Amino acid sequence: MNFFLFRIMPGDPIALLARSQRLSPEALELQRVAFGLDQPLTTQFGVYVRETISGNLGVSLISGLPVWEMILSRMWPTLLLVGIGTILAAGIGVLAGIRGGWRRGSRFDSGSLYTSMVLYSTPEGWLGMLLLILFAGLLGWFPAGGYSSSTSSGTTDVAMHLALPVLALALGYVGQFLIVMRSSMMEVKAQPYINLARAKGLTDPDVRRRHAVPNAILPIFTLVVISVGFILGGAIVIETVFSWPGIGLLTYEAIQTLDYPVLQGVFLLSSAAVIVASLVADITYGFLDPRVDAI
Repeated sequence: MNFFLFRIMPGDPIALLARSQRLSPEALELQRVAFGLDQPLTTQFGVYVRETISGNLGVSLISGLPVWEMILSRMWPTLLLVGIGTILAAGIGVLAGIRGGWRRGSRFDSGSLYTSMVLYSTPEGWLGMLLLILFAGLLGWFPAGGYSSSTSSGTTDVAMHLALPVLALALGYVGQFLIVMRSSMMEVKAQPYINLARAKGLTDPDVRRRHAVPNAILPIFTLVVISVGFILGGAIVIETVFSWPGIGLLTYEAIQTLDYPVLQGVFLLSSAAVIVASLVADITYGFLDPRVDAI
């Protein structure tokens, strides 16, 4: 799938290369031969499998740089952006879900639920552009994009450039954590052992903290671990809107130029990360909840 997915896309990477660099027909044919694009798909697929198994992801059709080198150079900005955004979204969503699920129907529950669902259903790109217009354009509090300014690359400067994309990412993802945590809290609240804890004389905060939350938070653990797996795929829309030089922006640029080796490398890495994260979640869930092993 990783090989054939991009070859069914319309367009020819060599034709795009010719348009951008104005190469002669002879030079174009040499490029096609050099990258093996003149071979049948079956031959290209065999070469792809052999090289991938050996750890060689090839070189970019556009820049000529090794794909591994390009991915590694973009990995830190993506880890910074998506990692912080996921932590913020999970933290806010879990805390709001605990309070809303424990006091179902309250003002806080209704307000947080409706707000999170609106944010969750809002397109990331549109939300990012609204933040840009408000905080970068009208108020001028934050830079409009990029990783750092040309004159400074210190921690404060990077943090200023990071603020808006992290906010857009956290606002967009907080809904999924809140909804799952709220539903889990409501389910746990209806269990007999919660009534037993109250009958033993425990206060409401103690019942929630010592009995409800430890059991209700288990589904969130799986969601968080799988979300961590998606980090290496980058946030394509957010990184593109804010010109954040991470793996997501690299993917967008590769799609624009049909850079097959880069696309294959990025999608292979992100797919492997999600698979490994899912495996880790399945294995560790049994240690957190012994009932899973019993089943």
